[in-house]
Amino acid sequence: MAQMNPFEQQQPIGGVKTILAVGSGKGGVGKSTVALNLAYSLAKVGLKAALLDADIYGPSVPRLTGTLRQKPEITADGKIIPIERGGVKLMSIGYLIEESAALVWRGPMLFKAIDQFLRDVLWGEVDVLVIDLPPGTGDVQLTLAQKVPVSGAVVVSTPQDIALSDVKRSIDMFGRVGIPVLGVVENMSYMLTPAGDRVEMFQKGEIDAYLDGRGLKKLASVPFTLELSRSCEMGIPYVSSHPNTPTSKDFTTVAEYVKSKLV
Repeated sequence: MAQMNPFEQQQPIGGVKTILAVGSGKGGVGKSTVALNLAYSLAKVGLKAALLDADIYGPSVPRLTGTLRQKPEITADGKIIPIERGGVKLMSIGYLIEESAALVWRGPMLFKAIDQFLRDVLWGEVDVLVIDLPPGTGDVQLTLAQKVPVSGAVVVSTPQDIALSDVKRSIDMFGRVGIPVLGVVENMSYMLTPAGDRVEMFQKGEIDAYLDGRGLKKLASVPFTLELSRSCEMGIPYVSSHPNTPTSKDFTTVAEYVKSKLV
């Protein structure tokens, strides 16, 4: 008997034109910060943007957007109305549970939660749904690839070689499930002091050579700045609070590139 292709289960989300995954091979590289500011930058370049926090065990979007205590409305037929802030629609498991609550879920419950976010949220008309993936190459990534057509992916890394090895695994994973990698954002590429001096926090690895060898694009080199860190703590997207800085322009450049490729 012929085996069923698992990706034949893919069904588009009503009203959502394209889906962009933002992933990383490891945690701690600022993936959620990049996903958040990319979503808001997509809105700045004229697109209807939404952001799904698919990190079920470690949701961060509610805190990053200052919407931690908000709860989504549920319609009479059980559909979830996403939180909206600054023109971007938001959804996260963090809106449905207490921040300190640990989710001790096995695979089936995880799959059900992801499916609910894809099928039971009233996203409305959206040009790009940005999905902030959990770190790694596990169940959530595979479930999304099976359930919905993901148009492209952006991989987030830091400069050093210890991060590059995880980037390679992430890129390999996207290739295996048929999701095109649009490029890599090198986050915390350097640090800008208050005086404007540039400091290399991490030893530069071989990421540039690797990307050149694979024919992949480095979309941006985003610095670590005190303002970016404070924006995360305050729950205000950096590109909204500091729209005219070079770092915000980096995010705009990435958004324009995504727009040219996907929309």
